[in-house]
Amino acid sequence: MGFSQSLSGVNAASSQLDTIGNNISNSQTVGFKSSSVQFADIFANSQGLGTRVAGKLQDFGTGSLETTGRGLDLAIAGDGFFQFTQNEQLAYSRNGQLSMSADGYFENAQGARLTDQQGEPLQITQFSQGAQATTGVETAFNLNAETEELASDSFNQDQSDTYSYVTNAGTVYDSLGVAHDMSLYYTKIGDNQWEVRAALDGEMADGGAAQPISFNESGVPDVNTALSFNFGDLGNGSAAFDDIEVELAGTTQYGEAFELREFAQNGNASGTFVGVEITENGEVLANYSNGNSEEVGIVGMANFRNPEGLEPQGDNLWAATQESGAALLGQAGTGQLGSLESGTVEASNVDLTQELVDMIIAQRNFQANNNAIQTQSDILETVTNLR
Repeated sequence: MGFSQSLSGVNAASSQLDTIGNNISNSQTVGFKSSSVQFADIFANSQGLGTRVAGKLQDFGTGSLETTGRGLDLAIAGDGFFQFTQNEQLAYSRNGQLSMSADGYFENAQGARLTDQQGEPLQITQFSQGAQATTGVETAFNLNAETEELASDSFNQDQSDTYSYVTNAGTVYDSLGVAHDMSLYYTKIGDNQWEVRAALDGEMADGGAAQPISFNESGVPDVNTALSFNFGDLGNGSAAFDDIEVELAGTTQYGEAFELREFAQNGNASGTFVGVEITENGEVLANYSNGNSEEVGIVGMANFRNPEGLEPQGDNLWAATQESGAALLGQAGTGQLGSLESGTVEASNVDLTQELVDMIIAQRNFQANNNAIQTQSDILETVTNLR
C-alpha cells in the first residue's frame, strides 16, 4: 500500500506545481485570475490510501488597476465580466484591451468581439456625419433695467446710438453646413419693454423687423420667450434660412450690466469620425470632427452567481457552465456590476511572493513523497535479500 500512497502524493504535488507554474507564467497577463489546487484524502475501511486532487479553485479577486492612457483599454472597477462573441459563442473576460477593426467592431487580440447587452457585437457604422441646418437657438442674457429708452422707429444697424446693445451671439449652420455668425440687437423702448432684432453675417432678418419681449416687475419675461426669425436665401446654394426659433428662457432684466450667459444651437457642419469614448457606465460614444458625439451602444456586462464555476477557455476568456449559472446581464455601475475605467487595465491578481512560497512547499512535498517511495523500495529490496 505504501507505494500507492506516496505515488498519490507525488501526483498531487506535481499537479500543484503545474498550477503554480501557470500562475507565475501569467503574472503579467492582463485580467488573469490565479488558481489553487484543492486536495482530499482517500480512505477505505479506515485505511488511509493517500491523497487526490479534489479540484482547482479560481481566485476572482480584483487585480490592481494600472493606467495606460489608451482610450480603448478598459478595466472593471469591481465585479463583473466583459461579454465577447467568438465563432458565434459567448465568452467572458476581465481583459479589456481592445482594438477597433476596419469595419468598426471592438475586438480583443484574438478577434473576439465585445458585445452589447443583447449579446450583439458593438459596432460603429457611421464614420461621417452630414451637415444639419440650425432650426433652433437657445440663448440667455441679462438686459440692464436702467438702460435709457429709445424710439422704436429710430433703429439703424449702422448707428450704435439707435439701439441699446448688440452681441455676436454665436455660430449657426445652413443646410450645407456652412457656418454663419448670428448677431442679436436689443432696444429698450419703454419700462420692461424691449425689441429684439437678428442679423446673419451682418444681414438683418425680416428686413430689420423687430420682435417684442416684455418683462414683469420681477425682471423675468412675460409668458412667451420664443422668437422666430427669417433670413431667406443666403445666396450660396443652401436652403432658405427661415423659421429660426430663438428661445430666450433664462433671460432677465435686472439692474446689472448687460451679459450674454448662454448660447446653444442644434445645427452642425459635416464631420468625420475622429475617435471613441467609453463612459464609466459603458456608454460608447463616437466622436466626430464637427464636435458632435453620438451614442452607438452600451457595453454588455455580465456576472455570475458562482464565478468560480466558469470554465477557462484560454485567451483570457471563460465560458459559462452549469456550475457558474447563466450570465446575469446589466449595465456597468448598476447592481453588482462594477464601473468601467477607460485608459486603464486590470493587472493579473497573481501574488508572486506567495506563489514562490507555495512552490517551495510543493517542491518539498514532491521530494518527501519521492523519498518515501525510495525508502520503501530499499526496505523491499532488503526483505527480498533476506530470503
